[in-house]
Amino acid sequence: MFRVLTISLVILLLFPMVTFANTDNIKAAFIRDWNLWTLIGDKETQITKENKKVFSPKWSSDGEWILYQVASTTEFGEENEVWAYNLETKEFKRIARNGNSPAWAPNKNVIAYNDSGILDISDLDQFYNIATGVSDFTWLPDGNGFLLSSSGVLRPDGWTSAILYTKEVTDNYEDVPLFGGADHFFTLPKEIEHDNERIIAVNAGDFAYSPSSVWISFIVSPTASWAMDSNMLCVIDRNGENFEVIDEITTFSVGSPKWAPSTDTIAFIAGGGRLTFGFKNKKLKIHEMPTSIQYTPDNYVDIDFDWVSNEFIITSRTTEGEWSEQPLPILYSIHIKHNKQVAITNPPNGYGDYNPQYIESLEKIIWLRGKSITDEEPTLWKANSDGTEAEAWITNVDSIEFYGK
Repeated sequence: MFRVLTISLVILLLFPMVTFANTDNIKAAFIRDWNLWTLIGDKETQITKENKKVFSPKWSSDGEWILYQVASTTEFGEENEVWAYNLETKEFKRIARNGNSPAWAPNKNVIAYNDSGILDISDLDQFYNIATGVSDFTWLPDGNGFLLSSSGVLRPDGWTSAILYTKEVTDNYEDVPLFGGADHFFTLPKEIEHDNERIIAVNAGDFAYSPSSVWISFIVSPTASWAMDSNMLCVIDRNGENFEVIDEITTFSVGSPKWAPSTDTIAFIAGGGRLTFGFKNKKLKIHEMPTSIQYTPDNYVDIDFDWVSNEFIITSRTTEGEWSEQPLPILYSIHIKHNKQVAITNPPNGYGDYNPQYIESLEKIIWLRGKSITDEEPTLWKANSDGTEAEAWITNVDSIEFYGK
Protein backbone atom coordinates (compact mmCIF):
# COMPACT_ATOMS: atom_id res chain seq x y z
CA MET A 1 0.00 0.00 0.00
CA PHE A 2 2.85 2.40 0.89
CA ARG A 3 4.51 1.69 -2.47
CA VAL A 4 1.30 2.44 -4.38
CA LEU A 5 0.91 5.78 -2.58
CA THR A 6 4.56 6.65 -3.24
CA ILE A 7 4.24 5.92 -6.96
CA SER A 8 1.03 7.97 -7.13
CA LEU A 9 2.73 10.90 -5.40
CA VAL A 10 5.66 10.78 -7.84
CA ILE A 11 3.28 10.76 -10.81
CA LEU A 12 1.43 13.79 -9.44
CA LEU A 13 4.67 15.68 -8.89
CA LEU A 14 6.01 14.94 -12.35
CA PHE A 15 2.70 15.28 -14.19
CA PRO A 16 0.44 17.64 -12.21
CA MET A 17 -3.26 17.50 -12.93
CA VAL A 18 -4.37 19.92 -15.63
CA THR A 19 -7.55 21.84 -14.84
CA PHE A 20 -9.66 23.64 -17.38
CA ALA A 21 -11.86 26.68 -16.87
CA ASN A 22 -15.59 26.07 -17.09
CA THR A 23 -16.70 27.70 -20.32
CA ASP A 24 -20.36 27.36 -19.26
CA ASN A 25 -19.83 30.43 -17.05
CA ILE A 26 -18.49 32.66 -19.85
CA LYS A 27 -20.28 35.97 -20.01
CA ALA A 28 -19.04 38.57 -22.47
CA ALA A 29 -20.36 41.54 -24.42
CA PHE A 30 -18.81 42.39 -27.77
CA ILE A 31 -19.26 44.63 -30.80
CA ARG A 32 -19.75 43.16 -34.29
CA ASP A 33 -20.63 45.29 -37.32
CA TRP A 34 -21.33 48.19 -34.92
CA ASN A 35 -23.96 46.23 -32.99
CA LEU A 36 -23.95 44.81 -29.45
CA TRP A 37 -23.73 41.03 -29.07
CA THR A 38 -23.40 38.74 -26.06
CA LEU A 39 -21.52 35.49 -25.59
CA ILE A 40 -23.10 33.43 -22.83
CA GLY A 41 -21.43 30.03 -22.56
CA ASP A 42 -20.93 29.11 -26.20
CA LYS A 43 -24.01 30.97 -27.48
CA GLU A 44 -23.70 34.24 -29.43
CA THR A 45 -26.76 36.53 -29.42
CA GLN A 46 -27.28 39.80 -31.25
CA ILE A 47 -28.72 42.41 -28.88
CA THR A 48 -29.02 45.61 -30.91
CA LYS A 49 -29.96 46.04 -34.56
CA GLU A 50 -29.08 49.68 -35.02
CA ASN A 51 -28.17 51.51 -38.19
CA LYS A 52 -25.87 53.47 -35.92
CA LYS A 53 -22.50 52.94 -34.26
CA VAL A 54 -22.74 51.04 -30.96
CA PHE A 55 -19.62 51.05 -28.78
CA SER A 56 -18.03 50.73 -25.30
CA PRO A 57 -19.96 47.88 -23.61
CA LYS A 58 -19.48 47.70 -19.83
CA TRP A 59 -20.86 45.24 -17.28
CA SER A 60 -22.62 46.21 -14.06
CA SER A 61 -21.00 44.85 -10.90
CA ASP A 62 -23.66 42.11 -10.58
CA GLY A 63 -23.49 41.10 -14.25
CA GLU A 64 -27.20 41.78 -14.84
CA TRP A 65 -26.85 44.87 -17.03
CA ILE A 66 -24.71 45.97 -19.96
CA LEU A 67 -24.01 49.67 -20.39
CA TYR A 68 -23.23 50.86 -23.92
CA GLN A 69 -23.30 53.93 -26.13
CA VAL A 70 -24.89 54.73 -29.49
CA ALA A 71 -23.51 57.43 -31.78
CA SER A 72 -26.30 59.43 -33.42
CA THR A 73 -26.77 62.55 -35.52
CA THR A 74 -29.54 64.88 -34.36
CA GLU A 75 -30.66 68.44 -34.89
CA PHE A 76 -28.27 69.30 -32.06
CA GLY A 77 -25.30 67.72 -33.86
CA GLU A 78 -23.33 64.55 -33.08
CA GLU A 79 -24.39 62.91 -29.83
CA ASN A 80 -23.53 59.78 -27.88
CA GLU A 81 -26.61 58.23 -26.33
CA VAL A 82 -26.18 56.18 -23.14
CA TRP A 83 -28.15 52.93 -22.94
CA ALA A 84 -28.44 49.97 -20.58
CA TYR A 85 -29.69 46.45 -21.38
CA ASN A 86 -30.90 43.84 -18.88
CA LEU A 87 -29.92 40.26 -19.73
CA GLU A 88 -32.74 38.67 -17.75
CA THR A 89 -35.71 40.86 -18.70
CA LYS A 90 -34.41 41.86 -22.18
CA GLU A 91 -35.26 45.45 -21.24
CA PHE A 92 -33.60 48.41 -22.96
CA LYS A 93 -33.31 51.72 -21.11
CA ARG A 94 -32.05 54.96 -22.60
CA ILE A 95 -30.17 56.59 -19.76
CA ALA A 96 -29.17 59.84 -21.47
CA ARG A 97 -29.63 61.50 -24.85
CA ASN A 98 -26.00 62.61 -24.75
CA GLY A 99 -23.29 61.52 -22.33
CA ASN A 100 -19.56 60.96 -22.22
CA SER A 101 -17.47 58.43 -20.28
CA PRO A 102 -20.40 56.57 -18.67
CA ALA A 103 -19.30 54.29 -15.82
CA TRP A 104 -21.02 51.93 -13.41
CA ALA A 105 -20.57 52.44 -9.70
CA PRO A 106 -18.18 49.78 -8.35
CA ASN A 107 -20.78 48.32 -5.99
CA LYS A 108 -24.30 49.10 -7.27
CA ASN A 109 -26.37 49.50 -10.42
CA VAL A 110 -25.91 53.24 -10.74
CA ILE A 111 -24.41 54.98 -13.77
CA ALA A 112 -22.45 58.23 -13.79
CA TYR A 113 -21.77 60.17 -16.98
CA ASN A 114 -20.66 63.60 -18.15
CA ASP A 115 -23.21 65.68 -20.05
CA SER A 116 -21.52 68.81 -21.41
CA GLY A 117 -19.58 69.46 -18.20
CA ILE A 118 -22.32 68.37 -15.79
CA LEU A 119 -21.77 65.12 -13.91
CA ASP A 120 -25.06 63.19 -13.76
CA ILE A 121 -26.06 60.02 -11.95
CA SER A 122 -28.79 57.61 -13.09
CA ASP A 123 -30.28 54.92 -10.86
CA LEU A 124 -31.88 53.42 -14.02
CA ASP A 125 -35.16 55.15 -13.22
CA GLN A 126 -34.24 58.84 -13.25
CA PHE A 127 -31.16 61.03 -13.36
CA TYR A 128 -29.74 63.60 -10.94
CA ASN A 129 -27.32 66.49 -11.48
CA ILE A 130 -24.33 66.02 -9.19
CA ALA A 131 -21.58 68.50 -10.09
CA THR A 132 -20.76 71.22 -12.61
CA GLY A 133 -17.58 72.26 -14.38
CA VAL A 134 -16.46 68.64 -14.73
CA SER A 135 -14.10 67.61 -17.53
CA ASP A 136 -13.49 64.04 -16.32
CA PHE A 137 -14.25 61.83 -13.31
CA THR A 138 -13.96 58.45 -11.68
CA TRP A 139 -15.91 56.81 -8.89
CA LEU A 140 -14.18 56.61 -5.53
CA PRO A 141 -13.26 52.99 -4.70
CA ASP A 142 -16.12 52.66 -2.20
CA GLY A 143 -18.69 54.06 -4.65
CA ASN A 144 -19.65 56.91 -2.29
CA GLY A 145 -18.42 59.80 -4.39
CA PHE A 146 -16.10 60.94 -7.13
CA LEU A 147 -12.67 62.21 -8.00
CA LEU A 148 -13.30 65.07 -10.42
CA SER A 149 -11.19 67.20 -12.73
CA SER A 150 -11.88 70.67 -14.04
CA SER A 151 -9.91 71.79 -17.09
CA GLY A 152 -7.80 74.92 -17.28
CA VAL A 153 -9.08 77.97 -19.16
CA LEU A 154 -7.42 80.41 -21.54
CA ARG A 155 -6.79 83.85 -20.05
CA PRO A 156 -4.85 86.89 -21.32
CA ASP A 157 -1.71 85.61 -19.56
CA GLY A 158 -2.07 82.06 -20.92
CA TRP A 159 -3.70 78.80 -19.86
CA THR A 160 -4.52 78.00 -16.26
CA SER A 161 -3.95 74.42 -15.11
CA ALA A 162 -6.37 71.60 -14.35
CA ILE A 163 -7.66 71.24 -10.79
CA LEU A 164 -8.74 68.01 -9.07
CA TYR A 165 -11.59 67.76 -6.56
CA THR A 166 -13.37 65.09 -4.55
CA LYS A 167 -17.10 65.08 -3.93
CA GLU A 168 -18.85 62.67 -1.60
CA VAL A 169 -22.34 61.50 -2.53
CA THR A 170 -24.96 59.79 -0.38
CA ASP A 171 -27.65 57.48 -1.74
CA ASN A 172 -30.12 60.37 -1.46
CA TYR A 173 -29.09 61.81 -4.81
CA GLU A 174 -31.79 64.46 -4.81
CA ASP A 175 -30.14 66.00 -1.75
CA VAL A 176 -26.71 66.39 -3.38
CA PRO A 177 -26.03 70.11 -4.06
CA LEU A 178 -25.21 70.81 -7.70
CA PHE A 179 -23.09 73.83 -6.81
CA GLY A 180 -20.52 73.38 -4.08
CA GLY A 181 -19.97 70.39 -1.86
CA ALA A 182 -16.68 69.57 -3.62
CA ASP A 183 -13.36 69.55 -1.77
CA HIS A 184 -10.14 70.75 -3.38
CA PHE A 185 -7.78 67.80 -3.94
CA PHE A 186 -4.85 69.08 -6.04
CA THR A 187 -3.96 71.89 -8.45
CA LEU A 188 -1.55 70.87 -11.18
CA PRO A 189 1.44 73.03 -12.02
CA LYS A 190 0.95 75.18 -15.14
CA GLU A 191 3.59 73.11 -16.92
CA ILE A 192 4.92 69.62 -16.30
CA GLU A 193 7.87 67.87 -17.92
CA HIS A 194 9.80 64.64 -18.26
CA ASP A 195 13.20 64.19 -19.94
CA ASN A 196 13.08 67.70 -21.44
CA GLU A 197 9.58 67.12 -22.91
CA ARG A 198 7.24 69.77 -21.54
CA ILE A 199 3.48 70.34 -21.84
CA ILE A 200 0.96 72.75 -20.37
CA ALA A 201 -1.29 70.94 -17.88
CA VAL A 202 -4.70 71.94 -19.23
CA ASN A 203 -6.59 68.64 -18.82
CA ALA A 204 -6.48 65.67 -16.46
CA GLY A 205 -8.38 62.42 -16.85
CA ASP A 206 -8.34 58.63 -17.29
CA PHE A 207 -8.09 58.17 -13.53
CA ALA A 208 -7.32 54.70 -12.12
CA TYR A 209 -6.76 53.68 -8.51
CA SER A 210 -3.96 51.26 -7.67
CA PRO A 211 -4.93 47.91 -6.08
CA SER A 212 -4.26 49.28 -2.59
CA SER A 213 -6.09 52.56 -3.43
CA VAL A 214 -3.02 54.40 -2.12
CA TRP A 215 -2.09 55.77 -5.55
CA ILE A 216 -4.07 57.23 -8.42
CA SER A 217 -2.76 57.24 -11.98
CA PHE A 218 -4.02 59.76 -14.50
CA ILE A 219 -3.11 61.36 -17.80
CA VAL A 220 -2.37 65.05 -18.12
CA SER A 221 -2.81 66.57 -21.57
CA PRO A 222 -2.42 70.01 -23.16
CA THR A 223 -4.81 71.53 -25.74
CA ALA A 224 -6.79 69.10 -27.90
CA SER A 225 -4.62 69.22 -31.04
CA TRP A 226 -1.38 68.98 -29.04
CA ALA A 227 -2.78 66.10 -26.98
CA MET A 228 -2.88 63.92 -30.11
CA ASP A 229 0.89 63.64 -29.83
CA SER A 230 2.08 64.32 -26.30
CA ASN A 231 0.62 63.61 -22.86
CA MET A 232 2.10 62.80 -19.46
CA LEU A 233 1.32 59.82 -17.27
CA CYS A 234 1.22 60.99 -13.66
CA VAL A 235 0.47 59.54 -10.22
CA ILE A 236 -0.63 61.11 -6.97
CA ASP A 237 -1.34 59.61 -3.58
CA ARG A 238 -4.87 59.40 -2.20
CA ASN A 239 -4.21 62.37 0.10
CA GLY A 240 -3.42 64.64 -2.84
CA GLU A 241 0.11 65.29 -1.58
CA ASN A 242 2.75 63.26 -3.43
CA PHE A 243 2.55 64.08 -7.14
CA GLU A 244 4.91 62.57 -9.72
CA VAL A 245 5.27 62.79 -13.50
CA ILE A 246 6.10 59.26 -14.69
CA ASP A 247 6.69 59.56 -18.45
CA GLU A 248 5.50 60.92 -21.77
CA ILE A 249 2.84 58.79 -23.48
CA THR A 250 0.29 59.01 -26.25
CA THR A 251 -3.38 58.13 -25.80
CA PHE A 252 -4.10 57.26 -29.42
CA SER A 253 -3.75 53.79 -31.00
CA VAL A 254 -1.81 52.21 -28.13
CA GLY A 255 -2.88 50.50 -24.92
CA SER A 256 -3.73 52.48 -21.81
CA PRO A 257 -1.64 52.32 -18.61
CA LYS A 258 -2.64 49.45 -16.31
CA TRP A 259 -1.94 48.66 -12.67
CA ALA A 260 -0.73 45.16 -11.79
CA PRO A 261 -3.42 42.82 -10.41
CA SER A 262 -2.51 43.20 -6.72
CA THR A 263 0.59 45.38 -6.35
CA ASP A 264 1.07 49.13 -6.77
CA THR A 265 3.09 48.67 -9.96
CA ILE A 266 1.98 50.31 -13.18
CA ALA A 267 2.83 49.31 -16.75
CA PHE A 268 2.52 51.68 -19.70
CA ILE A 269 3.74 52.32 -23.23
CA ALA A 270 6.07 55.31 -23.16
CA GLY A 271 6.72 57.66 -26.06
CA GLY A 272 4.94 60.56 -27.73
CA GLY A 273 3.61 60.79 -31.27
CA ARG A 274 0.60 59.04 -32.78
CA LEU A 275 1.12 55.76 -34.66
CA THR A 276 0.12 57.35 -37.95
CA PHE A 277 3.46 59.16 -37.77
CA GLY A 278 5.16 55.76 -37.70
CA PHE A 279 5.53 52.61 -35.60
CA LYS A 280 8.36 53.99 -33.48
CA ASN A 281 9.16 55.40 -30.04
CA LYS A 282 6.71 53.09 -28.23
CA LYS A 283 8.41 51.29 -25.35
CA LEU A 284 6.76 49.12 -22.71
CA LYS A 285 7.84 50.24 -19.26
CA ILE A 286 6.99 49.17 -15.73
CA HIS A 287 7.10 51.69 -12.92
CA GLU A 288 7.42 50.61 -9.32
CA MET A 289 7.85 53.68 -7.15
CA PRO A 290 10.25 55.37 -7.60
CA THR A 291 11.86 53.92 -10.77
CA SER A 292 10.84 52.78 -14.26
CA ILE A 293 12.33 49.88 -16.23
CA GLN A 294 12.04 49.54 -20.02
CA TYR A 295 11.33 46.09 -21.49
CA THR A 296 11.07 46.83 -25.22
CA PRO A 297 14.26 45.99 -27.19
CA ASP A 298 15.84 48.52 -29.54
CA ASN A 299 14.25 48.72 -33.01
CA TYR A 300 10.94 47.31 -31.70
CA VAL A 301 7.68 48.92 -30.56
CA ASP A 302 4.99 47.67 -28.20
CA ILE A 303 1.40 48.56 -29.06
CA ASP A 304 -0.76 47.04 -26.32
CA PHE A 305 -0.41 44.74 -23.31
CA ASP A 306 -2.08 43.18 -20.30
CA TRP A 307 -1.00 41.81 -16.94
CA VAL A 308 -1.35 38.06 -16.40
CA SER A 309 0.04 38.24 -12.86
CA ASN A 310 2.12 40.68 -10.84
CA GLU A 311 5.26 39.38 -12.56
CA PHE A 312 3.98 38.31 -15.97
CA ILE A 313 2.86 40.47 -18.91
CA ILE A 314 1.61 39.70 -22.44
CA THR A 315 2.43 42.36 -25.06
CA SER A 316 1.73 42.96 -28.75
CA ARG A 317 5.11 43.79 -30.35
CA THR A 318 6.43 44.53 -33.82
CA THR A 319 9.48 46.00 -35.51
CA GLU A 320 9.74 49.74 -36.07
CA GLY A 321 8.41 50.99 -39.40
CA GLU A 322 6.35 53.61 -41.16
CA TRP A 323 2.56 53.75 -40.90
CA SER A 324 2.28 52.97 -44.62
CA GLU A 325 4.22 49.74 -44.05
CA GLN A 326 1.82 48.55 -41.31
CA PRO A 327 4.29 46.31 -39.43
CA LEU A 328 2.40 43.27 -38.11
CA PRO A 329 2.87 42.43 -34.41
CA ILE A 330 3.01 39.11 -32.59
CA LEU A 331 2.49 38.39 -28.91
CA TYR A 332 5.36 38.09 -26.45
CA SER A 333 5.32 36.96 -22.83
CA ILE A 334 7.52 38.89 -20.42
CA HIS A 335 8.48 37.56 -17.00
CA ILE A 336 9.51 40.86 -15.50
CA LYS A 337 11.48 39.55 -12.51
CA HIS A 338 14.11 37.93 -14.74
CA ASN A 339 13.32 39.91 -17.93
CA LYS A 340 12.69 36.69 -19.82
CA GLN A 341 10.89 37.49 -23.09
CA VAL A 342 9.48 34.85 -25.44
CA ALA A 343 7.40 35.07 -28.64
CA ILE A 344 4.24 33.00 -28.07
CA THR A 345 2.18 33.46 -31.26
CA ASN A 346 2.96 32.87 -34.92
CA PRO A 347 0.25 34.38 -37.13
CA PRO A 348 0.22 33.49 -40.84
CA ASN A 349 1.71 35.88 -43.38
CA GLY A 350 -0.34 39.04 -43.73
CA TYR A 351 -1.82 38.92 -40.20
CA GLY A 352 -0.91 40.48 -36.87
CA ASP A 353 -1.94 39.88 -33.24
CA TYR A 354 -3.43 42.87 -31.37
CA ASN A 355 -5.15 43.86 -28.09
CA PRO A 356 -4.08 41.02 -25.77
CA GLN A 357 -6.08 40.45 -22.59
CA TYR A 358 -5.81 37.93 -19.79
CA ILE A 359 -9.17 36.53 -18.71
CA GLU A 360 -8.75 35.19 -15.19
CA SER A 361 -12.07 33.35 -15.14
CA LEU A 362 -10.95 31.35 -18.20
CA GLU A 363 -7.26 31.17 -17.27
CA LYS A 364 -6.66 32.11 -20.90
CA ILE A 365 -5.24 34.97 -22.92
CA ILE A 366 -7.31 36.38 -25.76
CA TRP A 367 -6.38 38.69 -28.62
CA LEU A 368 -7.56 40.00 -31.98
CA ARG A 369 -5.91 38.67 -35.15
CA GLY A 370 -6.32 40.89 -38.19
CA LYS A 371 -4.70 42.15 -41.38
CA SER A 372 -3.77 45.49 -39.79
CA ILE A 373 -4.35 47.60 -36.70
CA THR A 374 -7.35 49.14 -38.50
CA ASP A 375 -8.89 45.83 -39.64
CA GLU A 376 -12.65 46.12 -39.06
CA GLU A 377 -13.34 42.37 -39.01
CA PRO A 378 -10.63 40.70 -36.91
CA THR A 379 -11.03 37.27 -35.33
CA LEU A 380 -10.83 36.74 -31.58
CA TRP A 381 -8.33 34.04 -30.56
CA LYS A 382 -7.68 32.34 -27.24
CA ALA A 383 -4.79 30.31 -25.83
CA ASN A 384 -3.03 29.34 -22.64
CA SER A 385 -0.86 32.10 -21.21
CA ASP A 386 2.22 30.53 -22.80
CA GLY A 387 0.56 30.54 -26.23
CA THR A 388 -0.16 26.80 -26.36
CA GLU A 389 -3.52 25.40 -27.47
CA ALA A 390 -4.19 28.53 -29.53
CA GLU A 391 -7.43 28.54 -31.49
CA ALA A 392 -9.73 30.93 -33.32
CA TRP A 393 -12.80 31.61 -31.19
CA ILE A 394 -15.16 34.36 -32.43
CA THR A 395 -15.18 35.91 -35.88
CA ASN A 396 -15.65 39.58 -36.70
CA VAL A 397 -15.12 41.14 -33.26
CA ASP A 398 -14.40 44.85 -32.91
CA SER A 399 -14.04 44.88 -29.10
CA ILE A 400 -15.05 42.56 -26.26
CA GLU A 401 -15.67 42.96 -22.53
CA PHE A 402 -15.81 39.93 -20.20
CA TYR A 403 -17.82 40.04 -17.00
CA GLY A 404 -15.57 39.68 -13.98
CA LYS A 405 -12.50 39.61 -16.26
